[in-house]
Amino acid sequence: MDALEHLRRLCLALPEVTERLSHGEPTWFVRGKKTFVTSADHHHDDRTAFWCAAGPGVQETLVAQAPEKYFRPPYVGHRGWLGVYLDVPLDWDVLADLVEDAYRVIAPKTLVAQLDASSCRPD
Repeated sequence: MDALEHLRRLCLALPEVTERLSHGEPTWFVRGKKTFVTSADHHHDDRTAFWCAAGPGVQETLVAQAPEKYFRPPYVGHRGWLGVYLDVPLDWDVLADLVEDAYRVIAPKTLVAQLDASSCRPD
């Protein structure tokens, strides 16, 4: 499975997530309104990546620890969003956690409670 398909599977496994193009890239929305993950295929550079919502301090910590894997994305980086390169060796368990955390940052409390009550992560 290629990286985009794997990312798609992770996102769509979460409660009330939809996908559509936004700015020409596959993007995942909670309840069709709020973006929590967007693909970034060669957006302003020659790298394949995704951008995701992140909690306070996550972007700074991960970029400082592993700049070969993580970056501050344009447009949304100032809001704490995290950029994740997909053209490096990937640990999909870590990426699944980042996607779920992004969902938790954006989703309403009722959906987060639904996520907590079920196991939505695909194998």
